[in-house]
Amino acid sequence: MKGNIQVPKGTRDFTSKVMFRRNYIFKKVRSCFERYGYAPIETPAMENIETLSGKYGQEGDRLIFKVLNSGDFLSKSKIDSTTTSKSLSKDISNKALRYDLTVPFARFVVNNQNQITFPFKRYQMQNVWRADRPQKGRFREFYQCDADIIGTRSLIAEIELVQLYDEVFYSLGLDDVSVKLNNRKILSGIAQVVGEEEKIIEITVALDKLDKIGEEKVKEEMYAKGISKETVSKMDILFKLNGSNSEKLNKLKSFLKESAIGLEGVEEITKVVKRLDNLKLQCSKLKIDVTLARGLNYYTGAIFEVQTNAVEIGSIGGGGRYDNLTGIFGLDNMSGVGISFGFDRICIVLESLGLFPDLTEKGTQVLFANFGEAEVDYCLKMLKQLRSEGVQSEIYPDNVKMKKQMQYADRKNVQYVLLIGENEIKTNT
Repeated sequence: MKGNIQVPKGTRDFTSKVMFRRNYIFKKVRSCFERYGYAPIETPAMENIETLSGKYGQEGDRLIFKVLNSGDFLSKSKIDSTTTSKSLSKDISNKALRYDLTVPFARFVVNNQNQITFPFKRYQMQNVWRADRPQKGRFREFYQCDADIIGTRSLIAEIELVQLYDEVFYSLGLDDVSVKLNNRKILSGIAQVVGEEEKIIEITVALDKLDKIGEEKVKEEMYAKGISKETVSKMDILFKLNGSNSEKLNKLKSFLKESAIGLEGVEEITKVVKRLDNLKLQCSKLKIDVTLARGLNYYTGAIFEVQTNAVEIGSIGGGGRYDNLTGIFGLDNMSGVGISFGFDRICIVLESLGLFPDLTEKGTQVLFANFGEAEVDYCLKMLKQLRSEGVQSEIYPDNVKMKKQMQYADRKNVQYVLLIGENEIKTNT
């Protein structure tokens, strides 16, 4: 085991060098959040299972990490020939690690509604867990950086959140970003027009896999869920819609002319695109993508997904509007909209493109060499003074050979080493 103690799959250690880079991104994101008027909150790593279950769809619920109850949990469970893993888990686990930050946020809003000023703008930067298969850019433990506005149906919220995406990525030096935009009402309208309104969940779950498995496999999944080939062919607008944003909107308006919900979605997305075109984004291209589904069940309006065109890594952000999420916990008429930054993937993108600045100055700036007890007493007073002035400084703890102390300073990229011995103390130099 020596030197090769494995961490669980899909989790990682972070060295100091990596943490300086991660903190660089955290600082940039946090600065943008607060500049736009968002306030920080935190929620527990664990939630009760009933808080999380049923909010992410069948696919998402399967990826929730359950936490075993304390004590002799098996003695309280009823195990017989009919027991299954699913039925047993209800007896032995009533808590789970949070799957995302949005559902815990909805629970937080319900619990703290009397202390919150609405519309409430919050940001949250914490880790989440998913029992997924680890691969490049996909981990079992990872960070999300979320910003949400809850308590308003105004489309100004959608416009602002797209601007926030643009602001963050511009500040990080990414200059080729696509913000994809769709609306769940458009997808509902398409399902309505082709006579499969009751299968909107099945359609969106299949459509959400388009980038991973391709058009034909998505269609095959729809067939398997009872949607006929004839009906799927009527939905070809999902796969064949092209042209500029305005051309796409005109085609959708024509296709959805018999669907009130679909036309409502087209109208909403038109207003958002028009205002953002007038405002002119700094580094992002806004693209209407009618195949964008976001498999989470709680989205009801606008949906977003962000990709960088410079690195093939999938989405680096996503989000959307949810009208009924707090209603699940007993607080109705509380519409919200939010976005999430895929923090770990953004780290990979910046690394791939060489966009991290030199962060060596983030470490120790000044190191006091250790020449013995008398010199240490003198240096400790100076060290206290430097630290009070905001200088990142330390003293080498042991009186060892100077070569070893200098090697330490070199490996830590210390900017300055102060050598204060008996003569320097006498002359105050």
